[in-house]
Amino acid sequence: MPKRKNTFSSWCRGLAQCAVHAAWAWVQRTGSVSAEHPGRFRFGAIGEATRLAFPLGTVFGEPWIRLGSHCIIAEQVTLTAGLMPDLDLGPDPILRIGDGVVLGRGSHVIADTTVTIGRDCYFGPYVYVTSTNHSYDDPHEPIGRQWPRMEPVEIGPGCWIGTGAVILPGARIGRNVVVAAGAVVRGTVPDHAVVAGAPARVVRRWTPEDGWQPPLRTPAPVPIPDGTTPAQLRALAGLDESAVARLAELEPEG
Repeated sequence: MPKRKNTFSSWCRGLAQCAVHAAWAWVQRTGSVSAEHPGRFRFGAIGEATRLAFPLGTVFGEPWIRLGSHCIIAEQVTLTAGLMPDLDLGPDPILRIGDGVVLGRGSHVIADTTVTIGRDCYFGPYVYVTSTNHSYDDPHEPIGRQWPRMEPVEIGPGCWIGTGAVILPGARIGRNVVVAAGAVVRGTVPDHAVVAGAPARVVRRWTPEDGWQPPLRTPAPVPIPDGTTPAQLRALAGLDESAVARLAELEPEG
């Protein structure tokens, strides 16, 4: 026999659910960090319209962290300067993040020595950037107790770092580089390259003389023309493939 539905109980549950979601949205808005509302954090610099989403990951060494303007730092992102909190790291910043950088959810940027991320870099979720690596020189000492090796990391402007990528100490990544998801990057990566694998290697590169080599397999996306209205875009979305093909054959004046 089917169980009778308790309408009052369902109504109460729905109301409670709405209340919980509204409360959590308020907590997220209130707990986010910005230049206007830094909370307990005292960053070396935090630019205009930059926001760190709540809940944050581990954050310490803020006086040696400089964030540019219009950055988006997603939930659970860890930003650290120095091996541990409450160290005096000197007069210069350790972690520099340029304007317009996006750090995806759960990413880590560990700057025990200098780490620089250029402007307009986009990171997928769970990217790990570190300037420190464990050493294992002494075979008789636990690895975690041996003094680590540190090398500066530099990521040039305009890069795209895929989900789960790892950027190791000493990495020097050029401008407008694509790092594939899950890649492990060490050493120097030239400008305008695509790297993939563990360890990462260059799988495609652009140069002024040869363009992209190997050649791109798909045509470049065509930007939406200036002045296109939302109504026109909705009308295009409703067309079938044959209608789109006929439109593509028309002269611009048509």
